[in-house]
Amino acid sequence: MKRRLIALAVPLLFAALPAAGEDLMDIYREAQRNDPVLASARASWLATQERAPQAKSGLLPYVSLAASANANDTHLETRTNPTTTTSGNWQDYGATISATQPIYRYQNVLAYDQAKRQVEQADFTLASAQQDLIIRVTVAYFDVLLAEFNVELAVAQKAAVSEQLAQAKRNFEVGVATITDTNEAQANYDQIVAQEIGARNDLDNRTTALRAIIGRAPRALRKLGANFDPAPPQPDSLDAWLDRSLKENLAVRIAQFSFDIATLEVDRQRAGHYPTVDLVGTLRASGANGSSSSDYTFNQRTAAIGVALNLPLYQGGYVDSKIREAVALQDAARDGLDLARRNALYNAQVGYTGVNSSVASVRATAQAVQSAEVALQSNRLGQEVGVRTNLDVLNVQQTVFTQRRNLAQAYFNYLINTLRLKAAVGGLNGQDLGALNRRLAG
Repeated sequence: MKRRLIALAVPLLFAALPAAGEDLMDIYREAQRNDPVLASARASWLATQERAPQAKSGLLPYVSLAASANANDTHLETRTNPTTTTSGNWQDYGATISATQPIYRYQNVLAYDQAKRQVEQADFTLASAQQDLIIRVTVAYFDVLLAEFNVELAVAQKAAVSEQLAQAKRNFEVGVATITDTNEAQANYDQIVAQEIGARNDLDNRTTALRAIIGRAPRALRKLGANFDPAPPQPDSLDAWLDRSLKENLAVRIAQFSFDIATLEVDRQRAGHYPTVDLVGTLRASGANGSSSSDYTFNQRTAAIGVALNLPLYQGGYVDSKIREAVALQDAARDGLDLARRNALYNAQVGYTGVNSSVASVRATAQAVQSAEVALQSNRLGQEVGVRTNLDVLNVQQTVFTQRRNLAQAYFNYLINTLRLKAAVGGLNGQDLGALNRRLAG
């Protein structure tokens, strides 16, 4: 019976609406190319990818080359009897290659571990931005459709009220109705005109919001089809969704990485008290040549290899201060993780309840639409035989339009809630949006 009621009500919402235009996936693909929020997230992700090789460099050899060359010219005059003068010029040159291979630098090892976790965290951060884009695009798309539907309902309602107003005026002229009926019809008409203006303004605002995401004014959007029936979430178990949210929610995963990184930072700062051991080697070649009283040439080559030990003894309290700072930040990260878990549970519960509530709302509102349509027919027949007034018809007619609008909103709420529930457990992606788009087509 419920399915039959929905099947009766859906055409009232969508049957007269054209199917041509950009669909949900068209808008989503455009947003992927042009949305500045997602573009910023991608750039941040790319930047974070470089942290791993940067940190790894602290474990690899460091090799440097230094070279020098100088030209010298001297003139020495000694005032004796007789005065003597000595002149000479020479050139000296040299080059040094030095290499350092860390053997024990625990801070660098921990920094590399931190960097690898930051790269993994960036993956989830980008995935979260992509989920957010799906939600934003879907909400903006449905907001425009609903706004368009409200405009169309306002236009249809204005036409109906205008007809009633004309009928009231004719009845008054022939003496079968009072001026009160005419005034009431006029008041209703004026109200509908104001509602139409508001609906058109709202449509402009919703369209502008969608344009901010895709970077251009949207073309005509494809309307919803009428071949789907809202269904409860699967699995139909709140505990199952709550459990998934704690394990798979992207915000929880991001917060877990933040806590892990903060924990490593505490260890890294403590390692500031530890010694460092490096393998060092140098190779130097130098020489000189010149002339004064006699020509000369000098050449030298030296090579050395050894182990360098550095043991920090006192650093003015700097390391201890950095440790205390890291511990405080670790506590903040722990609290952030706890908050993320609570929010995940909340979002999963709200999403699960929202889907079930939307299903019930669609079915109840579909029944209300059907009842209102029947009541409108009865009141129109009653008006024809004189047992119902024009005001009665107008009031029931207003109820019909209101329930149609409520049904459209209920459908959109259901669709959005299904996506938000999936996002709450970290499972929302473009394939889900594609499946939804196909479900709505036709």
